[in-house]
Amino acid sequence: MDALRVCLYVFAGVTLGTWLMSVLTREYSWVDRIWSIVPVAYLAIFAGAAGFADARLDVMFALVTLWGIRLTFNFARKGGYARGGEDYRWAVLRERMKPWQFQVFNFFFISLYQNAILLLITLPAYAALENQGSFGVWDVVAAVVFAAFLVGETVADQQQWVFHREKHAGRASTRFCQTGLFGYSRHPNFFFEQAQWWVIAVFGIVAAGLQWTVVGAVLLTLLFVGSTKFTESITRGRYPEYADYQRRVSAVVPWPPRREPARS
Repeated sequence: MDALRVCLYVFAGVTLGTWLMSVLTREYSWVDRIWSIVPVAYLAIFAGAAGFADARLDVMFALVTLWGIRLTFNFARKGGYARGGEDYRWAVLRERMKPWQFQVFNFFFISLYQNAILLLITLPAYAALENQGSFGVWDVVAAVVFAAFLVGETVADQQQWVFHREKHAGRASTRFCQTGLFGYSRHPNFFFEQAQWWVIAVFGIVAAGLQWTVVGAVLLTLLFVGSTKFTESITRGRYPEYADYQRRVSAVVPWPPRREPARS
């Protein structure tokens, strides 16, 4: 069976499954729970369709598998798979919407749209499958850059994990993380997450030229833009000093912080 068709069946199944689980359990983070798993399955389908004999597809599959392992570990240690491990933002949103409005949002955005993005970000592998060729210099460059971004996200998540443990123990000097990579970006983990999928898009471009499968990376970035604004609106409401952090530190792309003006 055509690999893309198999992926579409998987997409239909996980979309229906995550929606049904949200309705049955009244928890709305089921897409989050499969976020780091389903893309690995899609890459396995595309690489498997080439008999795991195409170097570019095999490298893409290996890199996305490493991404999935790391992200699954980080999500699990934060309690994401535990009962009641729902994203706190959905509770905030439920308070702002009527019940029927949230249920419409749940089906079309949380379940359908987010699962569609999970499929779309992997479609550069479909472009690579349809345009198989030798593994060249640009593939090597893309693989190295992906690995660097993977390390960056690992460091950012670890720094955030350590900070929250210190905060929970009452030893943190601030109410939100501002040190390490968070001194250069308010959301370095968001940056590295998006960047890795742009590299996957680059693999597709190397294989087939600039074509429509780049839309997944575009939509993922737009999703993060909206998510970042929503997250920061909540954080700013909790911590008034967050406004000063926003003024000093880049939102997403790591950049040297703005210096405070000298006081006379």
